[in-house]
Amino acid sequence: HRLRLLGVDWGTPAPGRAGTGTFRETWRLGWEPELHVQVAEAGVWGTTVEAAATAKAESRAAAATTLADITALAEQCLLAGLADALPVVMRALADRAALDTDVTHLAQALPALARSLRYGDVRGTDTAALAEVAAGLAERICVGLPPACTGLDADAAAAMRDRIDEVHQALALLPDTARPADRWTGVLHALAGRDRVPGVLRGRATRLLLDEGRIGEDEAGPLMSRALSPGAPPQDAAAWIEGFAGGASGGGLLLVHDERLLGLVDTWLTSVPAAAFTDVLPLLRRTFSGYEPGVRRTLGELVARGPKADGAGRAAPGGVPGFATALDRERADGVLPLLHLILGTEAAV
Repeated sequence: HRLRLLGVDWGTPAPGRAGTGTFRETWRLGWEPELHVQVAEAGVWGTTVEAAATAKAESRAAAATTLADITALAEQCLLAGLADALPVVMRALADRAALDTDVTHLAQALPALARSLRYGDVRGTDTAALAEVAAGLAERICVGLPPACTGLDADAAAAMRDRIDEVHQALALLPDTARPADRWTGVLHALAGRDRVPGVLRGRATRLLLDEGRIGEDEAGPLMSRALSPGAPPQDAAAWIEGFAGGASGGGLLLVHDERLLGLVDTWLTSVPAAAFTDVLPLLRRTFSGYEPGVRRTLGELVARGPKADGAGRAAPGGVPGFATALDRERADGVLPLLHLILGTEAAV
């Protein structure tokens, strides 16, 4: 990590095997003749690798112009174990964070801080100052994000959706003392119900709330019905579906298992005027093409079958769509032999 900070790429991180531990690094090493020259050039920063990397990090912290650059540098310093450089980097980070008011910049900076905090816990590095800065950034993002999401065009909305996903994942990595969980839930509620927010962001906020258990399917259904109502512009409704059920977010499985939501999408799609259908088709194609082949095939079968009261996965009168009215204990018991095999226990008589 220190050599990489100095620009000497003797080793490069590589994808590794998944494991049950909290930390693992996989590297690909390869020495090239030109690295001799790069090592000699790095000597201007110090006489040892640690001293040179520390000096280089301090210089980069002073010259950094964006908040994301400094947070990335802080992460590198933690990875490299450069304890002497961290105070300088943290001062620069605090100064830049206090001056930067762009919510997009704050959202881009938070993930690196969250990773640094989690990694620092593994290394045993003191990250109290880092946690304080991260908590401040998280609060400012929660305050500034809803206004920043209004009135965006399609490209800006797509970029903001990525920022929202990154912030959502980063907040899960923060320690409890720095994680504004309830505040973030309120932000997602505000985005999901605000008409001036682009459809892709309203749909994504609804999906995040549903995945986190902050709302139930009985609450997600009305939000989808409202977004797909006849009065909604077809392009905005298609963008809502993209945000809610985008292929990378597992939306296909959600539609497979909740036929009420699938029925809402199907009803809206069949009601789109012919003149607008050609405009929304590319967005819908991008949404559904991201699903796995098996999911697409199942969705096609469900749509072709149509709403049948006695079909598989349909609710009996008075039940919840997608579920039976009562537990089928015989089918539920069918999983017990496999569980006993996995857990290595004997089946109860």
